[in-house]
Amino acid sequence: MAEQNERKFLDPLVVSRLSNLELRARLVVEGFIAGLHKSPYKGFSVEFAEHRQYMPGDPIKNIDWKVYAKRERLYVKEFEEETNLRAYLLVDCSASMGYRSGVNVSKLQYACSLAAALSYLMLRQQDSVGLLTFTSQIRTYIPPRSVKGHLKAILTELDMLSAGETTNVSKSLELLARRIKRRGLIILFSDLMDDQRSVLSGLKHFRHRKHEVIVFHLLDESEISFPFDEELAFVDMETHEEVVANARQISARYKRNIESWAAEYKRQCHEHLVEYALLCTSTPYDVALTRYLEKRAKLH
Repeated sequence: MAEQNERKFLDPLVVSRLSNLELRARLVVEGFIAGLHKSPYKGFSVEFAEHRQYMPGDPIKNIDWKVYAKRERLYVKEFEEETNLRAYLLVDCSASMGYRSGVNVSKLQYACSLAAALSYLMLRQQDSVGLLTFTSQIRTYIPPRSVKGHLKAILTELDMLSAGETTNVSKSLELLARRIKRRGLIILFSDLMDDQRSVLSGLKHFRHRKHEVIVFHLLDESEISFPFDEELAFVDMETHEEVVANARQISARYKRNIESWAAEYKRQCHEHLVEYALLCTSTPYDVALTRYLEKRAKLH
């Protein structure tokens, strides 16, 4: 019963019913951490981000005896420059990110809740985190910090975000790559609905500048499964262009196209050492948080 209670706060629909974004972030992370202790990933250091296990040759003065008293294992304190990660959360808030079907949360709502949870987790680990929001241009930039009170600045901005304007993911990524001077971990939240070659070119800008990159490719379930079966008018949320089509007739071709489109993103990202994860807006948040911790573990 306790495990079910923990897991419910990893469900996007349950979390969306909580009005306070800080509460959402805290419950998602606490539910995730509780799950880590029962999973293959329990080796990830969440509680002791500043420590690592003692190795022969480490200075004895760096041993944390308080941790030894609790765990009966030797851990050494690492210096801040060794443990701190600098992360930049890039949130696409163009009009298409406002799409939702049925009872699902919108892509932007999903992105904001996930970004909030990651911010909470990173700051808990004493990493630095910053936020950049964009459409066809940069909307907001909050530089990375790890000080107390920084979470509030990020959550306040995420809470005010609304979807609007047209997409130019590639142009925004190039602008952001030039703006971010210090190397770090770039985490992109977007539906990537722009010219694919241009988007991939934008991601390569970050790799050329020696950043590590994670892409969370966010889609609504209906954008993947295309559950429509009658004649409908499909309206572009950004250009407002309207196309009338018989959904049943185009369903098979649509599914092939969306599958190959996502597969090409995955292939190209893998080729350029960019972590790629396709998530629909009903995917529990622990899937994405685990991908982040796997990446973080590789960087240390």
